[in-house]
Amino acid sequence: MRSTEKADRQPAGPSPHLEALQKLRIVIRAAQRHSLWVEKQCGVNGAQLWIMQELAETPGLRVGQVTARLAIAQTTTSNLLEGLVRKGYVVKTRDSDDARVVKLALSEPGLALLDAAPKPARGLLPEALAKLDMAGLANLNAGLQGLLESIEDLDEEFGLQPLPFTM
Repeated sequence: MRSTEKADRQPAGPSPHLEALQKLRIVIRAAQRHSLWVEKQCGVNGAQLWIMQELAETPGLRVGQVTARLAIAQTTTSNLLEGLVRKGYVVKTRDSDDARVVKLALSEPGLALLDAAPKPARGLLPEALAKLDMAGLANLNAGLQGLLESIEDLDEEFGLQPLPFTM
């Protein structure tokens, strides 16, 4: 058999597992680039900007509610919020009916920053995932679960942490 005949029978593109790896790289790097752009443009990281978007849409959320909306750990939410409070973008107030309850809202500078910030404020991945139909999302979840099951020494707690693009 001639070498050109061998070359003609080889697949044109990468193998399916390498193709999947390339697609994961594209997704991760696109999200990373967006997050870095957010931080460069407005001085807060992508997770903080997402929090600001949630507070703009629903002023008066509590820390636990923000935690649920971002699907991250409550201590992580608290740390992200403290940075926003220190910068003057978020204000905390006590509930008039129950002083133990702390409500969160954007300050005027926070609203201005959010308005000027790069879009989507929730981040590239959350917005892209929200655009998938239920069947596509179910297929993606099933594929990702299969991928996770093939990884040894996996820490499930990573799922409760924002992506560390700028940390």
